[in-house]
Amino acid sequence: MIRIRSLSLRAGDFRVRDVSLDLAAGEYFVLLGPNGSGKTLLIHCLCGLLRAESGSLVIGDRDVTGAEPRVRRIGYVPQDYGLFPHMNVARNLTFALRAAGRPHADALRELAPLIDMLHLAHLLDHSPQTLSGGERQKVALARALALRPELLLLDEPVSALDGPTRAEVLEQLRTVQHQFGVTTMHVCHSIDEAETVADRAGVMIDGRLVQTGKLAELMARPANAEVARLLQVKRNAKC
Repeated sequence: MIRIRSLSLRAGDFRVRDVSLDLAAGEYFVLLGPNGSGKTLLIHCLCGLLRAESGSLVIGDRDVTGAEPRVRRIGYVPQDYGLFPHMNVARNLTFALRAAGRPHADALRELAPLIDMLHLAHLLDHSPQTLSGGERQKVALARALALRPELLLLDEPVSALDGPTRAEVLEQLRTVQHQFGVTTMHVCHSIDEAETVADRAGVMIDGRLVQTGKLAELMARPANAEVARLLQVKRNAKC
């Protein structure tokens, strides 16, 4: 269980305000919202890249609100994938395990099932600059999963991919997430994308998490006109 309580943070003049959310173990949660709504700021705070002004983040029985990123047990895939250009794919994949003291060869053996699952074995000696967008995304995902995180954060993971590649990667994301059982928060602004992967979704507008629930419920009963516009549905008269 992931418990976010009244989490607030500031970046310049923009504030993310009083975000509270529970994520069940193994849940795939999609965070929707327009550009500039604070989605990326929130996940930067969750993984420890930004400090919260107030509120808390509890993972399992650990309060990690003020913890260093390396001890939070959170995997993070940024929008640009964040691969190290001076390392080949193999060394990118083993980076976290090597930082934890494992020899490179042992780390590769430990990651072999994940490498096979994502069909990366033929790319191990390649430089990230030579990979396609879909390949880079899979390498970044495998690296984020290397230390078996309790929470996986994906920031617009398929936004830079073409249509067929996007569909393939979304299917792989759901398959790998199910196989690992890792609680996942996936940031995007595409309803179609959310429908493909989400167990549940939330809508963030102007720094606030304004509604959560099953995506079908959000579309049928949007909380307000802004949510309705985002989801491209007419506001229910009962809202």
